[in-house]
This record gives sequence, C-alpha cells and structure tokens, in this order.
Amino acid sequence: MKKLNLRNLHRDFGYFYVGLIISFAFSGILMNHRNDWHPEKYTLETKEIQVALPDEKNFNDDYAQKITTELKITDKVKRHNIRKGTFKIQFENTEVEIDIETGKGEIISFIKTPIINQAMFLHKNTSNWWIYFSDIFGLSLIFIAISGAMMVKHGKHTFKRRGWKLALAGIVFPILFLILS
Repeated sequence: MKKLNLRNLHRDFGYFYVGLIISFAFSGILMNHRNDWHPEKYTLETKEIQVALPDEKNFNDDYAQKITTELKITDKVKRHNIRKGTFKIQFENTEVEIDIETGKGEIISFIKTPIINQAMFLHKNTSNWWIYFSDIFGLSLIFIAISGAMMVKHGKHTFKRRGWKLALAGIVFPILFLILS
C-alpha cells in the first residue's frame, strides 16, 4: 500500500474545491455590497405613479396591501417602511417608493441577474444537503490551510520560522475588526 502523501492530498483537495472557492469568494463580495445596490437584480422597468395617501399613522400592512392591489402588483409584500420622507414597499421582484408629501412615486421592477443571482444563492441557501456540503467544504478549507502550512519543511520560509506570524496576523485582523466595529 502506498504511503499517504500530504502534498498530493493537499493538491487534490485544492483542485477539487477551486471552483467552489471562487464561487464563494465572488458571491461573498457581492453579498458584502447588497445594501448598496441590487447585485442579484437589475432594473427592468421604472413607472411613474401618483397615489392618494392617508395620514402617516395609517401606513400599515392593510394600506400596503391596498396599494399593491391598486397598482396591480402581483408580488407578495415582503416589507414596508417610511424612511427619509418616502414610503417604501418591497416585494420579491418589485419596489414601490412614494413621497409621503406629494404622493408621487415610482414602481421599479427587477429581474434576476444571471450567474450573479445563482452565485449569491450559495450564501443564502439553507437546505440540509447544502448545509452539510458547506460544512464539509469548511472542514476541507481548514485541512488545506493546515496542510499547506506544514508543506514547507526547510529554509527561512517555514511555518515555524515565519508562517506563524502571518497566520497570527490573519487571525488578529478579523478579531480587531469585530472589536472595533
């Protein structure tokens, strides 16, 4: 029987997961900026509207549903709120924004952006099989990191001489970020 070669195992795990690593990194970058823009959606249509608004105290679920019916929007209401003088209703593929002073607003319709939408789904998927696969992936990344650190055995660039400092910095940086944010 052939002896288990750490270098070959590290290489093969790396090759196996390279596509997933790139996908997760790409979707993670997109997820970091999801509040700044709609990375999974792009605007298909914007339509100007004018509506009669009730008193601000009546901006509730019933009113959001009433506006939805009046504007002939078939999506289910996800959430609504008032922010900076604008009444916003969010749906799966549509947003409605109405100025609470004038009643003028717009309906913004979105469609899913190919590839980006599917990549971001990786980070949001909660099915059991994907969770187990992601756990295995996480453990494999730990293995890849540790086995990679152990591969260089001689010279001035070993983990023992130099690598541990960089690894420590890699651990300290996110901890500092969590403490300072």
